[in-house]
Amino acid sequence: MKVLFVEDEKKVTDALQELCKIQNIECDIANDGQEGLIYAQSSIYDVIVLDIMLPFKSGIEILKEIRSEGNNTSVLLLTAKDSLDDIVKGLDAGADDYLVKPFASKELFARLRALGRRLEKEYVEGLITIGNVEFDLINYNIRIDGEPIKVTYKEALLLEMLIKRPEQVFTREQILDRVWGFDSEVNENNIEIYVHNLRKKLKNTNLRIDTVRSVGYTLRVS
Repeated sequence: MKVLFVEDEKKVTDALQELCKIQNIECDIANDGQEGLIYAQSSIYDVIVLDIMLPFKSGIEILKEIRSEGNNTSVLLLTAKDSLDDIVKGLDAGADDYLVKPFASKELFARLRALGRRLEKEYVEGLITIGNVEFDLINYNIRIDGEPIKVTYKEALLLEMLIKRPEQVFTREQILDRVWGFDSEVNENNIEIYVHNLRKKLKNTNLRIDTVRSVGYTLRVS
């Protein structure tokens, strides 16, 4: 799971980063509303955690903006106020869940896992099956016709991104941000190498990775 935390309290974000390492969750941090909106608009996250009170732009404003753009990423709102009005505004704006600060880390990560599972509700025990392809989302194991196929970690991350949203076109920038991270200096041409390798491994399946010229890639199911 890849999570974005938009939170301006550095002590909180430092603690969240350490906890994410323990939980084996990839995370990015944005420390104000403007930066948070830019990160959120990339559409590369499984869950976004938004503090309501942020510098420059509130969590509610960010939420409204990404929802208006058609971004359906699961959003968990953090609020320092145990206020029904805040909660109602957040849910009406499109939030999926909320948590009142201060919170227990166990509860936060339990809610993150629950939101992550919503994406996989049609999958059985974290397994995506399309035709003769089985993809284990937990261990990143791939089987074709029941036979294990060796893939690298980056190839698995790329396939996960594509297979969860067939027919959606992902830009090269989105793929770089999701698979290699925002701060990576990897060249966009490297993506083609990984796409080429995956195409070879998916050759005898009904999955096809198409290039969308001047944009990026999409997974087709025939």
